[in-house]
Amino acid sequence: MDFTLDDELEAVRELAGRIFADRAGTDRVRLVESTPTGIDEELWAELGRTGLLGIALPEEAGGAGLGLGALCVLLEEQGRAVAPVPLWPSAVAALALTRHGTAEQRESLLPGVADGSIRLTVALEEFGAADPAGPGCVAGRDGGTWRLTGVKAAVPSPFGAAGVLVSAMAETGPGLFLVVSDDIGAEGVAWDRVETTDHDRGGNLTLTGAPATAVGVPGGDALRWTLHRAAVALAAVQLGVVQGALRHAVTHLSARRQFGRPLATFQAVQHQLADCYIDIDAMRVCLWQAVAALGADIPENTDIPENTEEGAEAAVLVAKWWAGEAGLTVAHRVQHVHGGIGVDVEYPVHRHFLWARQISGTLGGPSADLARLGAVLASGTAEP
Repeated sequence: MDFTLDDELEAVRELAGRIFADRAGTDRVRLVESTPTGIDEELWAELGRTGLLGIALPEEAGGAGLGLGALCVLLEEQGRAVAPVPLWPSAVAALALTRHGTAEQRESLLPGVADGSIRLTVALEEFGAADPAGPGCVAGRDGGTWRLTGVKAAVPSPFGAAGVLVSAMAETGPGLFLVVSDDIGAEGVAWDRVETTDHDRGGNLTLTGAPATAVGVPGGDALRWTLHRAAVALAAVQLGVVQGALRHAVTHLSARRQFGRPLATFQAVQHQLADCYIDIDAMRVCLWQAVAALGADIPENTDIPENTEEGAEAAVLVAKWWAGEAGLTVAHRVQHVHGGIGVDVEYPVHRHFLWARQISGTLGGPSADLARLGAVLASGTAEP
């Protein structure tokens, strides 16, 4: 299968790469990480002005209509620079609203997401070893609204977000629910601030009868659809993270000399970097296989095969496993070839390691991914 990017996606890559190179250098990232929010608001505004925040959203919502593939290109470039902006959670939440949200939800939120004036996030994880597709948070009917009760763990960049998409279990099955809350004192909503491995200012969310609106039909495919896009988005970020890490290694090894010659000329070092290159290439192929398997974001009223998402699930899990397992392996190797400098928390490559570690465990680690992949293959729902 040919995964060569077309002209539009190459243009997205070029624009995103230029912006991140100009505005997310090492000194700038270090400065932003020391701020209360940990988010580069100037970079976020620039991404909005250039249309990149809405790259995957439909044109009627103010986006470019380029879909999931364009989002992955953008996220890969972010990962290269480990730029501190909450792209993946906001973009995945917006895609979920595009596909499954009500007209009111789309009209009130999506244009703001596209221009950067509104941020969204997702609360898809809980404490313990629970599968994100089977949340423990409970959604119950209360007249014309929904009430959510439960605890969600490590919600990415929730402070300042206009809304949170929460996974919860209703009587009819798992679903997605929108909690509109940029106020930590909102009814039934309590936040505990946490700093995650990658220095994100996340939050643990406790819901006690918090009012919410459904996104899609509880018990339908909204949650699974969103989890698939979240997994692919994380794989795209991780691909960029390890490419950026490898670039640091190449630069370091080309300049550092031992026994009168560059470290890059030593065979043992070359073998390490060759293994990194192979792993990164496998990550890339599996990512784009998953994007292709998910296909275009087809409108609800379009006839599509009933097993589209089931058939794509295996490809998504393979991409996520490679991102978690191989991504973290590459980050470890890169630190190793840096020698003592690699363990310096102030050295740029350490930040790539932290991001790789955080992504590897998000939505379940590689072992959990393998278990889910085995279940999918055993059930016979995966396409040959």
